[in-house]
Amino acid sequence: MQTLREHGTDKAAHADTVKRSIADIARFLQENFGQRLTAFIAGIEDPKQVGKWCTAQNSPRVDSELRLRAAYQVFQMISIEENAHTARAWMIGMNPQLEDDSPIQAIAEDRHKDVMAAARSYLTGDL
Repeated sequence: MQTLREHGTDKAAHADTVKRSIADIARFLQENFGQRLTAFIAGIEDPKQVGKWCTAQNSPRVDSELRLRAAYQVFQMISIEENAHTARAWMIGMNPQLEDDSPIQAIAEDRHKDVMAAARSYLTGDL
């Protein structure tokens, strides 16, 4: 079985994430998860800030941007191999590799590497 790196999934998701503006990423996450859940991912209390990020009225703090970019990159990895519906379900569902937290919750807690490892395990079938 090909590894994700050989298949290019990791590289493609990373390249896409790097090329996107934070406004694009915030907009994408808002469209797929809603404003409240996107605010949760970013670690902010006011969901209206997400709307401002989407229209580039202002930018998130660095820690929020890191969370948003991590969520976007993992979503892209899963959707490249599967589809957007599966990626969304995987992101919001309980995950045994994350002590039954959802990947979104783990990203909100700055456990980005744990989420990436769980995504790679899922995609390679090493659950």
